[in-house]
Amino acid sequence: MATTKTMHIGMVCYPTFGGSGVVATELGKALAQKGHQIHFITYQQPFRLNTFDPNIFYHEVHVPSYPLFDFPPYETALASTMVNVILHNNLDLLHVHYAIPHASAAYMAKQILKKEGKNIPIITTLHGTDITLVGKDKTYAPVVTFSINESDAITAVSQNLRDETHKHFKIEKEIEVIPNFVDVHRFQRKGIDAFRKMLAPNGEKILIHASNFRKLKRIPDVIRIFKEVHDQIPCKLMLVGDGPERPAAEELCHELNLMHDVQFAGKQDQMEEILSIADLFLLPSEYESFGLAALEAMAAGISVITSDAGGLSEINIHNSTGFLANVGDIKSMGKYALQLLQNDATLNQFKVNALAQAKKYDIQVIVPHYEKLYEKLL
Repeated sequence: MATTKTMHIGMVCYPTFGGSGVVATELGKALAQKGHQIHFITYQQPFRLNTFDPNIFYHEVHVPSYPLFDFPPYETALASTMVNVILHNNLDLLHVHYAIPHASAAYMAKQILKKEGKNIPIITTLHGTDITLVGKDKTYAPVVTFSINESDAITAVSQNLRDETHKHFKIEKEIEVIPNFVDVHRFQRKGIDAFRKMLAPNGEKILIHASNFRKLKRIPDVIRIFKEVHDQIPCKLMLVGDGPERPAAEELCHELNLMHDVQFAGKQDQMEEILSIADLFLLPSEYESFGLAALEAMAAGISVITSDAGGLSEINIHNSTGFLANVGDIKSMGKYALQLLQNDATLNQFKVNALAQAKKYDIQVIVPHYEKLYEKLL
């Protein structure tokens, strides 16, 4: 859909490797390319904000340190920064990603701006653990519920997350589902044979997992699934990312005598190059509101083995783009992996299916839904 007006949009997100920050950054970049002016407001530059665009501006939230505070008041500093950025840049609307603390800070900013004679619409996009984990904590739940309801529009990245939000919170407004997206063109396979041969010099199959290495991602399951495959065929595992579960993951690899076939690649932002050498992607998470990492793998033409938790079944079609299994069912996931890796014809067909499914979530398909929502509010 072609927009009739150039919009000045404030984009509030976490700058880290999590899905909410990735989606917010990629959304802002796509909107900027369409001529809109995007102002990112966060405590450090988002890691995906790595190219220059004259329509993109970055405003850092500074939180002064005072001996009085055991915990720096980030939410207050964020609200004040929002107010200043909106007033000085004449923003039309504010789009906040991840409810905590962005939605409540946005509400505070909106009330301050009303005193200045400016009414700014606020869109809150729910991404997952802000609702399913942190938001349900009774410490935060009343503020989360209130600030979501005070938003002018609410979106969720999957049907499952919308249902979970209604289940656990008294939401008084419609929640529109606008799914996460991927730039399919960016993830088209590059065919870097030399890179693949470095990891798998003898033609071994390559399995990949990428995440922030939290307990929710079930990194030990990834390793044990790989062990099921490794016992049957020559293969390698690349673990992309970092986080609190990494030391335990390394220890488990040593225990299972797998270290010589497992590579810990650390945090990487050029995932398209890494995914280009993979045969199979593993994501056995306890819960995924959407599963952006799996979608990026599918956009690279890779079949995926995932748990059936949360919104994963909305993107990974069982026995077509990959396979789904119950959380913790390592034996089934290992069996499915071998079923694909031992049959090239089946694996290649699943790869074709995965790419076709990813194209339904291409950035060019999804971003216009946000533009339409923005225009409706304005």
